[in-house]
Amino acid sequence: MEAIKPFFIFEDQVDGEKILANLERYARTCYKSEDKIRPGSAATLIKGLIKNGHESVIEHEKITVRVVCDRGITHEIVRHRIASYSQESTRYCDYNKSGSIVVIEPFFFQDKPEQRQVWQEAMMACEQAYNKLRELGASPQEARTVLPNSLKTEIVITYNLRAWRHFFKLRTSKASHPQMREIAVPLLREMQKKVPVIFDDIVVED
Repeated sequence: MEAIKPFFIFEDQVDGEKILANLERYARTCYKSEDKIRPGSAATLIKGLIKNGHESVIEHEKITVRVVCDRGITHEIVRHRIASYSQESTRYCDYNKSGSIVVIEPFFFQDKPEQRQVWQEAMMACEQAYNKLRELGASPQEARTVLPNSLKTEIVITYNLRAWRHFFKLRTSKASHPQMREIAVPLLREMQKKVPVIFDDIVVED
């Protein structure tokens, strides 16, 4: 068994200035005010639209991210709409090929050795049960019944910018699951660096 930390990767290069310029062109169609495009005008316009709740225009642009986390977290992620998802399938992936499963280590057990020990033993038992079922002729989709929530999975997520805003407002809050915040908070901070204006008003509570 291998235990890893969760992480994310942007699937495409994110050009925030280009995204903002595109959104300005789309938005100015409503007012036929394309002649007012100036250096810096995109940020001012889009910031005003978001402040006033007119977010439909930002749905024109999307960002795709690959997230590596545990399956428990992806069960929450895929509840978000409108979206496109492509996820590693436990029906078709045969974890018996390598002889070991990869799991995401819960960070909240790091300073609690007794709790971490219980978790580790449970993960090893799941791994042994999965491998034994495969040896006995169970197919991957049958053997997956014993795989844990901590199983590492990869999910490719595409949201438009409005959907990303909704995701971050929900999933970076204190009420969100700690492992969800472990992914969502650093991802939001990266989005804020890469894309001007769109996510600036979303504040993460400590």
